[in-house]
Amino acid sequence: MTFEETNGENSSERMKSVANALEEVLSSALPQGCITVGVYEAAKSLNADPDNVVLCLLVTDDEEDVALQIHFTLIQAFCCENDINILRVSNMRRLAEILGGVKPSGEPVDLHCVLVTNPPSSLWKGTALSRVSRFCSDSRVLDQWVPVIDLPDR
Repeated sequence: MTFEETNGENSSERMKSVANALEEVLSSALPQGCITVGVYEAAKSLNADPDNVVLCLLVTDDEEDVALQIHFTLIQAFCCENDINILRVSNMRRLAEILGGVKPSGEPVDLHCVLVTNPPSSLWKGTALSRVSRFCSDSRVLDQWVPVIDLPDR
């Protein structure tokens, strides 16, 4: 049974609300330097200070890369072990728009894994992060350990 099946009509509204909250969290965390992007950079950050990570995003795209799936499995296991909320996010193009998915050199950034860490100030740790965290908790209760969010195009 999925989250959508248990919540009926309100599920699409709730998913949209969580997607909007996720965008708000990312937009607020980015200027504070609380975003880590890239599978290897995320793994290093998780290893160095897992208690500082509040959210892990695993971004799916159309390509099926076995090596990437292995990394995702290991990151998911680590996050579950350390009580870090995890979301699968579809629509990498929208995520790139939010995070500015291009390095100054012009090459694309690896957005397959994105970590959000605790900010130096608690200005953005309000309702948006709470909504995302609550969604993750509700999903775990339903045995959906890594829920999927679709970021809508703007």
